[in-house]
Order: sequence, then C-alpha cells, then structure tokens
Amino acid sequence: MSKLKAVVIGSGIAGIASSIRMALLGIQVDVFEKNENPGGKLNEKWIGKYRFDLGPSLFTLPQNVDDLFSLAGENPKDHFDYTKLDRVCNYFFEDGTTFTSRSDADEMADAMSDAFNVERKDVLQFFEFSKNVYDLTTPVFLKSELTIKSLWKKRDTYKAIGRLYQLPISGTLNSALEKRFKDPKVIQLFNRYATYNGSNPYSTPAMMQLIPHLEHGIGAYLPKKGMYDISKSLYELALRLGVKFHFNKTISRIIHANGRATGIALDDEIVSADIVVSNSDVYPTYRHLLRDLSAPEKILAGEKSSSALIFYWGIKKEFRNLELHNILFAKDYKAEFDAIFGSRTLYADPTVYINITSKQVKTDAPEGSENWFVMINVPHLKGHDWDVLRAEARRNVIEKINSTLHIDIEELIEEEEYLDPVIIQSRTGSHLGALYGNASNDTFSAFGRHANHSSALKGLYFCGGSVHPGGGVPLCLFSAAIAVDRIKSDFQL
Repeated sequence: MSKLKAVVIGSGIAGIASSIRMALLGIQVDVFEKNENPGGKLNEKWIGKYRFDLGPSLFTLPQNVDDLFSLAGENPKDHFDYTKLDRVCNYFFEDGTTFTSRSDADEMADAMSDAFNVERKDVLQFFEFSKNVYDLTTPVFLKSELTIKSLWKKRDTYKAIGRLYQLPISGTLNSALEKRFKDPKVIQLFNRYATYNGSNPYSTPAMMQLIPHLEHGIGAYLPKKGMYDISKSLYELALRLGVKFHFNKTISRIIHANGRATGIALDDEIVSADIVVSNSDVYPTYRHLLRDLSAPEKILAGEKSSSALIFYWGIKKEFRNLELHNILFAKDYKAEFDAIFGSRTLYADPTVYINITSKQVKTDAPEGSENWFVMINVPHLKGHDWDVLRAEARRNVIEKINSTLHIDIEELIEEEEYLDPVIIQSRTGSHLGALYGNASNDTFSAFGRHANHSSALKGLYFCGGSVHPGGGVPLCLFSAAIAVDRIKSDFQL
C-alpha cells in the first residue's frame, strides 16, 4: 500500500475524479475547495420551488462516469443512473422552420432529409466521417498526454499518421460544412457544435467535425436526478474510498523546494504532500498560487473561450412545443460570432438556448410549471459593464423568445436569478469568466493547452477544463485520467 500523500486544489468534476483514481492507487488524498460544496461549475441551486443545474446541461460519454464506479468495484447503476435521449433538441429557425434532432443517426438522417435540402445518404456519410475522425483522434489527442514523447510511444499515433488523408487537417468547421452541404440551415445546425468548447465555428479547425459523433453515434443522455448527480454521486464515491474534503478553504500558494512540489499553504496552515493536483484554472494557478515560478506565458496569453450569460427562470406554465434542449437560432450566425470574438460585445439577435430539466425530472418544478435555464454565448470579460450588458441582453433574449414562440414570457416568470461572466470568474476561478480556458480557434489550438503535468516542478499535476484536453464533462474526466496515469508512472505505482 502506498504511503504517498496528495492534495487536490478544487473539487470540480476533474478534481473529484482524480481524487478517486489516486485513492484507488492507495494514495492518501485531501481535496481543498474554496466554496461550500463540491462540483465546481457542475453544481445545482434551488430557487423557490424550482431546481436548476447551474452549469453543463448536456451529458455525453457516460461511460467515463461509469468507469470510475467500476474501477472501485461498484455497480454504477447502484449509485448513478441516466437515460438516453431519443429526441435531443428542438431547433427554431428565424424563418419559422422547426426541427427536432434525434440521437439515433438513422432517424436523424431521415428527419433532416424531410426538413431540409439534404439527402439522407449525405447526412449518414457525414456521421460516418465524424465517427472516423473521433475514432482516429481520441486515443491520441483526448485520452493521452499531448507531448511529443508520449505521442511517439503510442501505436495509435502511427495508425493516425497512416490515415492522415482521412482527417480534416486544414480549414475551419464552417468551411468544411459548406463544402459538404448546401442548405444553410444544415450548416448552421452543425456549426453550433463549436460552442461545445466555447469556440467560433468560422475559426475553429475542421477537426471539430468529430463532435457530432458524440450525440448521434454514441448518444446524448440525462442523469435521472439531473446533471448535478454526476458531481454528487462521484463525490460520495470519493468519500467511500477515504478521500477527505475540506470546504470553505482558500489556498494562498503551492509550496515547492528543489524543483519539487511539497504541498500547499492555506491562510492558517501548511499541508505537506508528495503530490499536488491543481483542478483550478491554469491562469490563476500560476498567477496566484505559483507567483515565484516562471509561468508558461504563451499559454496564459492565449485567446480565451467565450463565456455565458444564464438566466434561471421559474416559468408558471408548461410548453408542449419545447424539449429538454431547445435552440432559437440567430438569423445571422456569423454576425453573432463576429460580435462575440471580434468586437467582444453582445449581439442584438442572440442564439438562445433553453434547457428544461423538468421535462424529464418532474420534481425540478412545481406541477404545471417548468424550470428554464436560458443561456446565450457572450464574450469573456474585457472591461465590460455587466450591469448594463445584462439588462440589455435580458431585453434581447425576451424579445427573441417572444417573437419565436409567439408568447409573452415575462409575465410567466415567477422566480429569477442569473449567472454572468463576473460571477463565473468569482465562483469558479475561471480566468475572465471563460468557460473553457483557451479557445480552440486555430489549427494548432490543441497543442496550446497546458499539459497535465508540470515541466518545472516534479509532483505537480493539472486537470480540468483549462488544460489538456479541454472543457466539458467528458474532457474533464479524460484530463483526470491522464493526470493520474502520469502520477502512476512517475511514482511507479
């Protein structure tokens, strides 16, 4: 049994997952969290009689969660369960067209050929292409350290190189879709997948065509108790494995000596450790916790992802024309992204995302009512006055909803709170409120993320959405696995 001691900074989903994996290696693990409960961005809140998931709302690759229970010798279904969605999302276009996407690829192709100017076979060919890109790149780029040494050790790297001709290694997501499809609505629908990692479809690499496979190949899901049950169930698993959590704790610095991390300093104590794992955003990790260490300036200066403005509305009515996930598209999608990533401002006709978990989890809202998580993509912090912008955005969102759904939504709102980039930065430590750390808006952006270990300090590791391989629940869980695999190798466990 290992006598190693580890501290984890932050109890986001990657921090919890890394603590589980280390505990299973026999490492004594203590997790320190500045907030009063675990989960990070993947959290929940009750507003009156309405429950809301505060952060991520789409669940893909559920196997990543199941694997943690299985590694611990437990049956995942005894502690965490989920439902596969047949109908994934309702799309509303500016001209009045509506479309319901399906999880099943064949059903999706049938529905798209009926609704749009596209052939069924062309949709299926795209999904097959998306699957091939995912299958080739995932073992190399998503499940492994992205270093030259680690890449050349993997057989999958040679396999991918041998099939480079099958990979979209040039151009943008939008340009690739325009070559494949003629209908602008189809292009807009698939361009939306760039927002899954806070990027711009008109800049992000064509490699992002792999993302549709997650929904239409592997499937889209919802935990039966809501998204927060991912964090909650894994937190409870960590506790069963002996991990200790310390909440309302502010860390002042990472302690190191002779090129090795040796622990952390809190306001009132020093905690020694052989291993330090930072689940904090990589920017404040260096700027605040490692002020005396040379920082990777090029990575820290990288373009940041978009942020979000979310309104949590308790709506005293049910809407049969809405699903769990709903998108009300902007008329001019490119203009919207030009505003977010170009002029760094809000767009007057925003694309509005409405997530209603009470469609599936009936206890999330009173009978006859719905819990609306209403989100628009917005720029990260750049000297904005968010009191002014939030009021402006609220007017634009309400106008968009009213004109699209032909209702007066404001008279139906009986509970309301919001989350903006300022609060995101304050609550989660995400630098500038960017949800995914650095954006993926150029060909080599995957190589611009921080590695899952420190090249300067032995014993220091990184996980979470701001480091490799990126943000979102699946990638954060990948990052935890990569970091702990490196720990296992470094300490010969």
